[in-house]
Amino acid sequence: MAEELSDGVIFKPKAEVKNLNFYYGSVQALKNINLTVPEKQVTALIGPSGCGKTTLLRCFNRMHDLYPGNRYEGQILLERINILAPKVDPIEVRMRISMVFQKPNPFPKSIYENVAYGLRVRGENKRSLLDGKVEEALRGAALWNEVKDRLNDLALNLSGGQQQRLCIARALVVDPEIVLFDEPTSALDPIATASIEELMSDLKDKVTILIVTHSMQQAARFSDYTAFMYLGELLEFNKTETMFAKPSHKMTEDYISGRTG
Repeated sequence: MAEELSDGVIFKPKAEVKNLNFYYGSVQALKNINLTVPEKQVTALIGPSGCGKTTLLRCFNRMHDLYPGNRYEGQILLERINILAPKVDPIEVRMRISMVFQKPNPFPKSIYENVAYGLRVRGENKRSLLDGKVEEALRGAALWNEVKDRLNDLALNLSGGQQQRLCIARALVVDPEIVLFDEPTSALDPIATASIEELMSDLKDKVTILIVTHSMQQAARFSDYTAFMYLGELLEFNKTETMFAKPSHKMTEDYISGRTG
């Protein structure tokens, strides 16, 4: 079923957030969030520090389940299944919705074993299949040509930008439907940042991307849609070009223009 924005833009939804509240213990971090994530597009989450961007992102793959006392209310629907429901296995959710973190976090293993990790968790040990999927994921992360002759080398010996692309390959190898990026270039230099941005733009032909970024320039450069958050609420959602040219909310305008932050 297609969704339509106020200015007539129509898109196909991949996931839907409905009346989502989230609590760290007794502290409410997200307040009645409603958001439709367009399929095979890049959606950026922007807003001041502490507004709930990363908290919302981590709801999508149940990362909050790893810590006691956290609590969800509401729904995140993926193909009409509420992935926040207690009966839904968080491990299965994380296979469908992968995540790339702010700082590269390769495992202290070989390049090959880093990428193959998710498949091994699934119980896949057939070498020919692993070889094919590892190569496919590394190609998808634009890293294959740089590492194909040293797959058994320790991943920690790669540069920062290469490590982040390795983490992207690790996220891609399980054929996720959505990839979450939490400020994936904040620890990288400008050249590595440009490489990761180009990669994400290419990836949207295959997967849906949801990215948290503090950089207005980054959101404007390559996201298709943008959601603006403030104090745990989602204030505005629209096509990126529309939001940056003519935001409908005063708080959005002040943030984009640099008057608040």
